[in-house]
Amino acid sequence: MSRKALFPGSFDPFTAGHLNILKRALTMFDEVVVAVGINQDKRGFFDMEQRLDIIRQTVSGLEGVSVIHYDCLTVDICRQLGINHIVRGVRNMLDFENERAIADANRRLAPQIETIIIPTAQEFAHISSSAVRDLLQHHGDTSLFMSEGVKLPEL
Repeated sequence: MSRKALFPGSFDPFTAGHLNILKRALTMFDEVVVAVGINQDKRGFFDMEQRLDIIRQTVSGLEGVSVIHYDCLTVDICRQLGINHIVRGVRNMLDFENERAIADANRRLAPQIETIIIPTAQEFAHISSSAVRDLLQHHGDTSLFMSEGVKLPEL
């Protein structure tokens, strides 16, 4: 039986830090589904197709990774896909407290689904999607924040 995990997020865009978490999750799971969701609290910078394209470029060549989008509760997409583990990454203690609260809520909704929180490697801890978006808006160099070879959409 293969072990599967869901790696959910808005991924606007998917950064080198996200890739670090994904690769580390692949050491624990046979398959990781990167699931792009809609976060009602965030105004999207890239549209869904652009986000999916960036992720597909980033994970090209990685075995055991699939990419989907969803518009429901994370625990509901886990149930639909038969997945019992959610992977989340954190950069700092503020991220951790937020992710722990979400994990607690998910556990109440679906006790059979466990959340695994992975701290981002130190060299990626400064990277955030919002910093990348800010660089893009001001025509800055995003190469240190994105995976090598990823072509971002023209703005």
